[in-house]
Amino acid sequence: MKDYKLIPKITLWVLLALGLVFIALFFLGGSSGSLEVAGDFLDIPRFSDAFLIWNYVLFGLVVLVTLCVVVVEFANNWKTNRRKAYATLGVVCGFILLALVCWFLGSPEKIDIIGYEGSDNEGFWAQLADAVIYACYFLFAATIVTIVWGVLHTRRLK
Repeated sequence: MKDYKLIPKITLWVLLALGLVFIALFFLGGSSGSLEVAGDFLDIPRFSDAFLIWNYVLFGLVVLVTLCVVVVEFANNWKTNRRKAYATLGVVCGFILLALVCWFLGSPEKIDIIGYEGSDNEGFWAQLADAVIYACYFLFAATIVTIVWGVLHTRRLK
């Protein structure tokens, strides 16, 4: 049963291969028509739906794996060091608070998309799109602050 260590490697290679296949289909799979935008005709990729569904699957896997890792880490820390367990719980609560703040910053108003005639660009979906964009802004800013703090902190230690 020592081959179980190969499972993550095989899984990653399979996911990478599938991702490359979907990218190739999207960019090289031809078009299913064209759309006129401001006098120019733009091609509509034939495999747009498959590419988007693949991205949704990957996003779901990332969320699932992240939640599993957090739960396992919390359980292990609860057994050994309660203070670390509370720190883990604090980080989770921080992300939940970030999601709520981003949700309330989002707007349910209709988003004008050239060539789109459906109703999925208003209400819940528009607010969700705004919330994801705001979350990306916050996390990007936090990443920059963390990098700067890390550089300054290591220089101070030297």
